[in-house]
Amino acid sequence: MTPSEEIFDIFDERMNPAGQASRSEVHARGLWHQTFHCWILDTTDGDEALLFQERHPGKDTFPLLLDTSCAGHLLSGEAVEDGVRELEEELGLSVSFETLVPCGLFAEEDVISEACIDREFCHVFLHVNRQPLTRYRLQPEEVTGLYRIPLEQVCKLAQGTLVDPIWISGVAPDENGVLVPVERAVGHADFVPHPRAYYELVLQAIDRIRKSAP
Repeated sequence: MTPSEEIFDIFDERMNPAGQASRSEVHARGLWHQTFHCWILDTTDGDEALLFQERHPGKDTFPLLLDTSCAGHLLSGEAVEDGVRELEEELGLSVSFETLVPCGLFAEEDVISEACIDREFCHVFLHVNRQPLTRYRLQPEEVTGLYRIPLEQVCKLAQGTLVDPIWISGVAPDENGVLVPVERAVGHADFVPHPRAYYELVLQAIDRIRKSAP
């Protein structure tokens, strides 16, 4: 089955079930559907940073932009817990759903073009990980890079006060598919335009982790 033929459960704007539709129909008609989002909180360098993936250039929404560490659609009949498979598929992380920190449910609407309207009920989670970026295993057809962005800069991005450009470091596959360190300059236009309230869900979850730490 090609991605455009995947079948999703669809909903009205109040998240009442409304049947099923193919991925292509969902985006063409702007139908509400469910996605799984998981942010990686990286603490390897003694500070806190979120990992952003660079989306594959062949994606139908926001190609080559920096986005949630890991995300994917929930197929028809799947529960939120099934979304944890995306961590294994996109980043090579095998973790249980119970280890994830729930951030909340966020309804997001993006009008990409007249032919592509993306309306998602995003189930957002957080996962704390300390492994080096070179140990991740990126899914070639989905992710073309993984970048570490300090929380201070993420807060500015959420508030719309990010000063362009900023330098970020990460990893990307070389010609042999081996992840190698890379650096690049980015600005607001290089990120998927999530609203401030979306980022606040994630940042509030990080605050809860800090307060619960011994």
